[in-house]
Amino acid sequence: MGEALPDEVDESTQFEDLLNDVYSTGGRLGEKLGIRFTEISARRLVATMPVEGNTQPAGLLHGGASAALAESMGSVGAAVHAGPGAIVVGVDINATHHRGARSGLVTGVATPLHLGRTVATYDITITDDRGRRVCTARITCLIRKP
Repeated sequence: MGEALPDEVDESTQFEDLLNDVYSTGGRLGEKLGIRFTEISARRLVATMPVEGNTQPAGLLHGGASAALAESMGSVGAAVHAGPGAIVVGVDINATHHRGARSGLVTGVATPLHLGRTVATYDITITDDRGRRVCTARITCLIRKP
């Protein structure tokens, strides 16, 4: 008694593999953007992204790159909250861009505003290398469990 069933072990192992492989970068788009997660939990996520390679024509960090970082972070947090077997999809995102960044890394910190059974909402603050706020975003994810 108390031993995990083979299906439970396989599902947990698959979830851990997913966290370690896919979620470490935020998926294929995250890989292209250079996103690297340094802390992952349902209660707090931290990730970095280089400015270089993610700029708009004026040489500033592209707002879409900031939004992609925020969505990746909120989606990963919601997936961790939801647990193995759940499907998580973003249904709403907004971002306010406060200042530009021209070089270095930006760092996102995501914290939950709401962690429910079917919806998770995260607040994401993105700062530059000097700790100045570059972007504030909020994402809401739908959670579907089998």
